[in-house]
Amino acid sequence: AGGSAEQFRGKARLPSFAAPRRYELFLRPDLVACTFSGSVAISVAVSAPTRFLVLNALDLSVNRASIRFQALAPTEVVFFKDDGVLVLGFAKQLPLGEGVLKMDFTGILNDQMRGFYRSKYQYKGKERNMAVTQFESVDARRCFPCWDEPAFKAKFKLTLEVPSELVALSNMPVANATFAGPIKTVHYQESPPMSTYLVAIVVGLFEYVEGMTTKGTRVRVYTQIGKSNQGKFALDVGVKSLNLYKDYFDTPFPLPKLDMVAIPDFAAGAMENYGLVTYREVALLFDDKSSSASSKQSVAITVAHELAHQWFGNLVTMEWWTHLWLNEGFATWMSHLAVDSFFPQWNIWAQFLDRTTTALRLDSLEASHPIEVEIHHASEVDQIFDAISYDKGASVIRMLQSYLGAERFQWKH
Repeated sequence: AGGSAEQFRGKARLPSFAAPRRYELFLRPDLVACTFSGSVAISVAVSAPTRFLVLNALDLSVNRASIRFQALAPTEVVFFKDDGVLVLGFAKQLPLGEGVLKMDFTGILNDQMRGFYRSKYQYKGKERNMAVTQFESVDARRCFPCWDEPAFKAKFKLTLEVPSELVALSNMPVANATFAGPIKTVHYQESPPMSTYLVAIVVGLFEYVEGMTTKGTRVRVYTQIGKSNQGKFALDVGVKSLNLYKDYFDTPFPLPKLDMVAIPDFAAGAMENYGLVTYREVALLFDDKSSSASSKQSVAITVAHELAHQWFGNLVTMEWWTHLWLNEGFATWMSHLAVDSFFPQWNIWAQFLDRTTTALRLDSLEASHPIEVEIHHASEVDQIFDAISYDKGASVIRMLQSYLGAERFQWKH
């Protein structure tokens, strides 16, 4: 790619002449000022002649003087804000093969419940901030410069610098932490290859309940201080789900641990981040005294749905958002299969038909869409997270299973 940076404006996808292999990401959130600073070193494989690197960044201030690819400084740095794209132009063609792209940046811990944001909670009568991420679909670029498309899988090695008294969680377990008075630096183990939309960070005050799968995977439910008892039901469903899915998919859970966290301010019901699943509180917490039977079912379905994604979506991922229906429809169908096996008395498949009906009702409208939707720009993705993708998608998968038969659909040897 010669020419000018302008050729990369308004495109559906990033060009494929360079791809990330590994991210070393450092982040320092300031929970009082509600800002963050960070740096990233990305191992990038350049596979075709180009003098450009094109990646995603949005609402970040990138320190231009810090940008280097190997020893090369870019001669032009162009942001296309409407596309969330950052174009780095270099004086001459980049060497083929792997090189490291480095840059420093700062951002705002926003209150929009997407990207790297702040959520409020009460502790000892005082309001405090926690830092949380929500990256699906296209908001990892609001936290750090990256190739923010599902097909660009890479390994992630995260380091966080946070107040010593806070719990800091990410996708992988802590490798080590060093303390310097009120601040600690937490290094996490490197992740297996994964998509950017599944990277996650949560920093705040939490307590937890803990369990273990039959294969020794540690599962925790993190809640606000004083609420961990309300996490026990979700923990039980979580452990059972991991055990069932390991057998159903004939594949072990891919990560060393699984955390589930209740977040006070959360846009979706829940998010299947790899190894660190986030939930709004009502979708995870259950209190025997005050919660209804229907909320117990909804917690079970939500937990089983997000944990099905750990295999179907996270380990194996759609190449592009066009196939979202398969990701969400499958997890929706699978969660009913799991919950029916744990709680047969609930007759959950009868309730599943309500979902089919909802989807059929939506489908009868002129504004309906096929389960598979062509996505031509990142800005279009969020519109397809609807009952057609989830519930009609799940109904089609259930129909396929009925047609093929349960054994053949599962493809047991």
